[in-house]
Amino acid sequence: MLDILCEDGPVIAVNKPPGLISQGAPVGVPSLVSLVKDYLKQKYNKPGDVYLGVPHRIDRPVSGVVVFSRNSKCAARLAEQFAERQVQKTYLAVLESP
Repeated sequence: MLDILCEDGPVIAVNKPPGLISQGAPVGVPSLVSLVKDYLKQKYNKPGDVYLGVPHRIDRPVSGVVVFSRNSKCAARLAEQFAERQVQKTYLAVLESP
């Protein structure tokens, strides 16, 4: 279910499908954050909780790329880039006529 687009050092980019909550889901409801944490825990055989920085998110009904960081230093740098509008975002709307 998890579509990893890029995993380079402390950065991981994932394609979020529509309908999946990015973060903060109620207990028992899957979220993109929980899926990525589970993936990292298994891939790197990490004991305990996995750190995952979330510099941005996208709404539940929307699909698109979400970038995460695997450590706090990278998270701070990514958050700064988003805050200073150094990240270029492209939006595409697909509509269906009745």
